[in-house]
Amino acid sequence: MLTLNSHPSGRHFLQIPGPTNVPDRVLRAIDQPTIDHRGPEFGALGLAVLEGIKQVFQTQSPVVIFPSSGTGAWEAALVNTLSPGDRVLMVETGHFASLWRKLAGRLGLEVDFLEGDWRHPVDVAAIAAHLAEDKQRQIKAVCVVHNETSTGVTSDIAAVRAAIDGAAHPALLMVDTISSLGSIDYRHDEWGVDVTVAGSQKGLMLPPGLAFNAVSARALAAADQARLPRSYWDWREMLAANARGYFPYTPSTNLLYGLHEALAMLREEGLPQVFARHQRHAQATRLALAGWGLELLSLERAAHSPALTAAIMPQGHGADAFRKLVLERFDMSLGQGLGKLTDRVFRIGHLGHFNDLTLCGTLAGVEMGLAAAGVPHRAGGVQAAMEFLSGARASVAA
Repeated sequence: MLTLNSHPSGRHFLQIPGPTNVPDRVLRAIDQPTIDHRGPEFGALGLAVLEGIKQVFQTQSPVVIFPSSGTGAWEAALVNTLSPGDRVLMVETGHFASLWRKLAGRLGLEVDFLEGDWRHPVDVAAIAAHLAEDKQRQIKAVCVVHNETSTGVTSDIAAVRAAIDGAAHPALLMVDTISSLGSIDYRHDEWGVDVTVAGSQKGLMLPPGLAFNAVSARALAAADQARLPRSYWDWREMLAANARGYFPYTPSTNLLYGLHEALAMLREEGLPQVFARHQRHAQATRLALAGWGLELLSLERAAHSPALTAAIMPQGHGADAFRKLVLERFDMSLGQGLGKLTDRVFRIGHLGHFNDLTLCGTLAGVEMGLAAAGVPHRAGGVQAAMEFLSGARASVAA
């Protein structure tokens, strides 16, 4: 028989950057009897979540919800707006930006790929220069990742929009917020984004299984002309059914129960407070890394992610062996290095359902793991984080 939990006491620390810990409130909401997805009770649920999710995207535009992973939302963004052979401009910020590029190529799109070093955010000046060179306006979309989950680097989306506008270029702006939505301040309308891609399993505090496209009026107009094949991902059929709270095919009923509860939790805390909490925990984590003497992967202070932190292992020490020891000794999962960062970094997720004590436990596990694995470091990283958190708490209370 498959053993799903081999640790008999205590609670597993799931500190990867997603899927994140699912709150008990959300688990209880999901654990409801499945209802008729064409009945009146479901229609009310559908209307509630379709309206409520707009607040998290900070948009008045429609948000389409798919039963899928975030990869499906990537594909939906492209096939609804583009035609075979269209050129798109994509920017390399890490593993997931590279995967989105790979998907675009498989769809028959021509990809202009601006290379990066995985330690910096989107190069806005390079985007502006590339668009300025496109005299024939052949580039139909600019695709960027807001928060690169593989590196812990966040990019300035408003600046990307300004670069597109500064070049007087008609390209659509598409943004991946899979690890930032609900964790980092993101403004679909204010920043002029045309398609925002998101998933359920990170800042929204749900299990994997729901994907989202927030869609501007320009993107909807492009969908009328797009010729890439689409069926399952077609916005038009979804939006027609969504008008009454329904879906054109069987939705993830119980995950929508969970989404309804997660949206309530975000409203109760307040989005500004949610974003401030993530910023505080990220700062405490970086102070811990500095205390240990470990190098942060992200090199620009303004681009340090509030959702996760990636640490570089000292020369001669593998991240995977360290993560394995932490899991076996302390029942905590840390994020692995992806792509060209394999075995070079470990990632600490501090997003979603998370508080000060959870972070302190997480950092204690890391510090104990460094010592147990014989990784060169200084003691005191946890103490530095605790002093910051207690001071931050005092200033907030004051």
